[in-house]
Amino acid sequence: MKILILKPSSLGDVIHALPVLRHLRRAFPSAQIHWWIEKSISGILEGDPDLDGVHLFNRKNWASKKGILELWKNMQDIRSQHFDWVIDLQGLARSGIVAWLANGGLTIGVEDTREHAYSLYDISVPRPTPQTHAVDWYLEVLKPLGVNTTGVFEWLPPKVTTQQYLSRTHSFFEKPYLALVPGARWTNKRWPSSHFRELIGAEAEKNKDLNFVILGGFDDRTLASQISGGLDGRVIDLTGRTTLLQLVEIIRKARGIVTNDTGPMHIAAAVNTPMTALFGPTNPNRTGPYLHLDSVLQLPVYCSPCMKSDCSNPDYMACLKGLTSKNVSHRLSALSMV
Repeated sequence: MKILILKPSSLGDVIHALPVLRHLRRAFPSAQIHWWIEKSISGILEGDPDLDGVHLFNRKNWASKKGILELWKNMQDIRSQHFDWVIDLQGLARSGIVAWLANGGLTIGVEDTREHAYSLYDISVPRPTPQTHAVDWYLEVLKPLGVNTTGVFEWLPPKVTTQQYLSRTHSFFEKPYLALVPGARWTNKRWPSSHFRELIGAEAEKNKDLNFVILGGFDDRTLASQISGGLDGRVIDLTGRTTLLQLVEIIRKARGIVTNDTGPMHIAAAVNTPMTALFGPTNPNRTGPYLHLDSVLQLPVYCSPCMKSDCSNPDYMACLKGLTSKNVSHRLSALSMV
């Protein structure tokens, strides 16, 4: 049995798809399972014990001559594998075309109506309800294949060598720290930097031994500097300075995490790190921290969740600005996170 999973992006979506991999491996311990993923986030799958192969594509070059040549070589490699099952968990035109070109024995995927990729599948699986969480929707794909989706599994197995490296190179790793994630792809999903600063001040005063680690990508460094500027050495800015595997282990070891609706939030849910997840324009029932919806803070603003990347409320970003540092600090205390 040879199986190909298509879930190229984003980081949070790939985290959501990992239970599909875990259940497939348990059902077919001797199968060869491969994954097609965007190169920039492929590190999250590095050394995964349930994968036999990873196929990369470069989204930035997708429409260029170089990108087309890379995709052609990529597809030749995929077709040469002669996969029995091709499972598309992205459900959009790009992944649907790749699923069709893979020429597997059976092609199955999620039925996302935005780009009608489901017309390219042998079997398409609609979202059971508008409120069904992404993880549960992806697992629905396994049912027509006769794969059991019950039972306990380790979502993101610990990477001991990564933990050892962090212990050697980062002194904070062996001390109590609160992780902070100020970034998000949409600007209106970002809790204000001033609120993060206020939260650090309040928590630092309450706990003299607590450090604060700011996490995110390179694009989040401006946000991080706005938060950490002028604060003492207890604030460690790691934006753009970690690999994805290091990010996972830092989140795993954290005393708690305060995060916007973004990829690291889903990592925290997967490794069971206590969290406060700050939501504004998006719907936590569909894409919130899986099995940790009690960690969500979301104000009952009339327009939220709007599911839009641009805020049209005259009181700009009222849904997130109205969540004060005191609200979050109170939640941290209530959950004994720090």
